Amino acid sequence: MVTLAAILLGATAVTFAVGLSSSLYQVLTGLRHTAAAPVQVQLPSSGGFVRIGPGRQIGPGGPPAGSGQPPGAGQQPTAAAAQRTVTAALRAQPGTLRYVAQADQQVGVAGLSQQVAVTAFRGNASWIGYEMISGRWYTGPDQVDVPTAFLTATGKAVGDMVTITLGGKQIPVRIVGQVFDTENNGLDMITGWQTLASADPGLAPDQYDVGLRPGTAANAYAQEPGTALGNAYYFVNVRGDGTTFPIVTGLIGTLTLMLTIMAGLGVLNTVVLYTRERVHDLGVFKAVGMTPRQIIAMVVCWVAGTGLVAGLIAVPAGIVLHHYVLPVMAAAAGAGLPAVVLNAYRGPELVALALAGIAIAVAAALLPASWAAATRTASALHAE
Repeated sequence: MVTLAAILLGATAVTFAVGLSSSLYQVLTGLRHTAAAPVQVQLPSSGGFVRIGPGRQIGPGGPPAGSGQPPGAGQQPTAAAAQRTVTAALRAQPGTLRYVAQADQQVGVAGLSQQVAVTAFRGNASWIGYEMISGRWYTGPDQVDVPTAFLTATGKAVGDMVTITLGGKQIPVRIVGQVFDTENNGLDMITGWQTLASADPGLAPDQYDVGLRPGTAANAYAQEPGTALGNAYYFVNVRGDGTTFPIVTGLIGTLTLMLTIMAGLGVLNTVVLYTRERVHDLGVFKAVGMTPRQIIAMVVCWVAGTGLVAGLIAVPAGIVLHHYVLPVMAAAAGAGLPAVVLNAYRGPELVALALAGIAIAVAAALLPASWAAATRTASALHAE
């Protein structure tokens, strides 16, 4: 029972850690849209400063004197010209699968004292990578998708109407879906272009989200439109996982390794005690011809069955723990979770995890098994 409990602890920790790492990767991918739209092209901001490189900016009046850039290089194109330039550059790239224009605005929402960020897409954006928690993706004007925090703050639910204000005009919209998003602390809305264009006829995109054909590397792809557009007006960005995810997975892996080592030490302690108790039997076995390899196999088999049982119990236990902890973590952040985040385990992965108990048991038993195999027959018999 002690061995079973020790192995169960380690195998459950491994199962939970594998699911947690997979779920956090799904969360990061869903929030950053790295899988569906790994590249974005940002357009010039109207009348403001434009980024042309790390720590370098120019204004609409032109580049600073002595910068080496030709006069007029800082003059921004019109919104229509910028859009034509970007779409032409994207169409010219063979790796472009699809793209969609995006505009970001701040609107007032009835019942909220603060402004709410609204993202409006021109064209079909259902592919861009937002995961749905409930409801559906918007399909027409005056329909919006909102995160969990927005529903909590407004007291609304999927299917309810809410009024937004843009440019002094009120726009009644219907909430048709709950989406997994934490932008602006979850106080944002996602909708189609026509929803905002009715109140702002001059609405223009500030970036394009680009989906790539299979086999196209995002970094290599970004160099081509980046060169064609010129970084004086446009900024081509490759969405990456950043440094947060490796740090988090590193912490998860370290904690899991510590728990697994603890489980292994528990097994090691049990096998050492059991081996010393049976040292005379081992001497008899060796006296009648049992080889060192057979001794090691016998000692390992003492705990292998227990490890298999522990592994079979640990898999459902780890999954239950995973399905309990993840929603608690999301609730603490004021967010809900889509089904894809919780469905973190795959069939072959579960089979491998079920064998984790045997792996822990065998690894911990090898040291005392080797000691037993190396014990001299006479010494073992004298131990009686």
